[in-house]
Amino acid sequence: MAESRISAYEAMFVASQAEAADFSGLIDHINTLLERAGAELVAMQKWDERRLAFEIDKQRRAVFILTYFRSPTESIARLERDVRISERLLRALIVRADHLTEEEMLAFDAREELKTEAKLRAERAAKEAEAEQSKVQVLSAEEAAKAKAEQEAAEQAEQPEQAERADEQSDQDGSEEVQASAEKA
Repeated sequence: MAESRISAYEAMFVASQAEAADFSGLIDHINTLLERAGAELVAMQKWDERRLAFEIDKQRRAVFILTYFRSPTESIARLERDVRISERLLRALIVRADHLTEEEMLAFDAREELKTEAKLRAERAAKEAEAEQSKVQVLSAEEAAKAKAEQEAAEQAEQPEQAERADEQSDQDGSEEVQASAEKA
């Protein structure tokens, strides 16, 4: 059996900002793709978050994740196919990085910072969701107060009409009494 050749690779994964909202999920997705290709991850870092030169799938901004890994050469085609199929990634560029030493690749390793950023993004998303929920509750309370005020206004508008009808009724009753007493006389 022929022994498979293992080479070093550099890959730039591009994901939309919507996907980056679940940053830890995005990192896990990239790790899963690399594991399926039989790759050994050496380093990973968030390279940048910027505006794209042209729209990709109606996205104008994207997050770029830079990775260095070692993988059998025959599994790279499978990795590229998995990236194209993935709905979480917009694009990826995978190139050989045999010119880099292990130490140079490890210099780009920022996985701990990625975990910290994922945690911060999750906390920020939770705070935004909580703020949105309290905003909805405030709006609901305002709507309830508005509905109550409208109901009271309708009732107040109805009261003069009822008083007017009562006056008309008493006028009619009074005129009937006058007619009855006139007929007696």
